[in-house]
Amino acid sequence: MTIELDDLSYDELLDLNDRILERLKILDARDALNAMMKFDVGAKVCFDSSKHGMQVGILIKFNQKTVTVFTGDGRRWKVLPQMLSPIVKKAADGSNALDMKKKKFDPV
Repeated sequence: MTIELDDLSYDELLDLNDRILERLKILDARDALNAMMKFDVGAKVCFDSSKHGMQVGILIKFNQKTVTVFTGDGRRWKVLPQMLSPIVKKAADGSNALDMKKKKFDPV
């Protein structure tokens, strides 16, 4: 489907913009929900904070668009669920390990 933008009036362009933004909100909410469903409250998770480095904590709450993670230093972080990685319980050699894959948020 092709939309010829040059043929649309100002009001039609505003309406199209509103519809696009509403659709993007729906897609973002769906992606956040899908990412949240991969975790349970109480799960040990990690995420990369640009200012504070890798953070490890426990997921304590699901919010509408984010999750709340409590870290060992007493901080509570609101994090996009797409940024979380689970902590692997046991590595092959029996030691604890982190899933250190860096995640970058790509809204598209």
